[in-house]
Amino acid sequence: QQISWTPLLLLGYLFYLLLGAMVFQLLEKQAETHFRDQFQLEKLKFLQNYTCLDRQALEQFVQVLIEAWEKGVNPEGNSTNPSNWDFSNSFFFAGTVVTTIGYGNLSPSTVAGQIFCVFYALFGVPLNLAFLNQLGKGLNAHLITLERWVQKPGRAQVQCQSIIYFHYFETNESLFPPLVFSYVEGWSYGEGFYFTFITLSTIGFGDYVVGTNPNKHYIPVYRSLTTIWIVFGLAWLALVFNVGADLVEKFLQLKWHKPDFSLAEGATIKLEDEPEQPRIHIPS
Repeated sequence: QQISWTPLLLLGYLFYLLLGAMVFQLLEKQAETHFRDQFQLEKLKFLQNYTCLDRQALEQFVQVLIEAWEKGVNPEGNSTNPSNWDFSNSFFFAGTVVTTIGYGNLSPSTVAGQIFCVFYALFGVPLNLAFLNQLGKGLNAHLITLERWVQKPGRAQVQCQSIIYFHYFETNESLFPPLVFSYVEGWSYGEGFYFTFITLSTIGFGDYVVGTNPNKHYIPVYRSLTTIWIVFGLAWLALVFNVGADLVEKFLQLKWHKPDFSLAEGATIKLEDEPEQPRIHIPS
């Protein structure tokens, strides 16, 4: 008799969200209060040092800075900062649109650009999903010879796939790229690792974005190369997420599978005769 595990999965999903909310609140709320108080203190010091300004003028200037940042203009530096819309940066932006990363630090400001972005994403996102699906299948095909070493079917094969995927992802997508980003951007390794995962998982907060420091001189193709790395990283991370989802499903099915005692005596009960073929799920 097969017991439905959907309600259990739903409860686990809601519990995971509640747990995340509590932990983030515990870790971040106090720090936010500290930074807010520190910012207000800095504004008071600024007004005390420059008595020719009043609070209203300062607030207006802060609003100008916020609007500039929302338009993709870095308030640091001067007018000699490189354009956000040269070919390399535009190529990088196009990649963040079709991959649905959407960092949020840059967006079209013209009506024509916004309309084009809508239709570009409308056709580009399905095209990207189809391309990543085929790319993932091609990458997965190279692992067939390694999977043949596995003797046990079902769970053992999925475990082997998970080990292979995670090992490759950690080595080529999660360990080495943070070193490069740390060196080029001046981040710590932890910040580089954080950026790598947030990018490849298409979460894309936008708090860390490559090639945005006005005090650094980047090679022209830096962001374009990053876009290519993102595409291949997305394909591998999709495989990793797919294997993880399969592990959860199989764990629940095995845990809640109960033998049917109405079967004839001596009948053989099999959980699974054949393992499912790997499925490619692209995170959105």
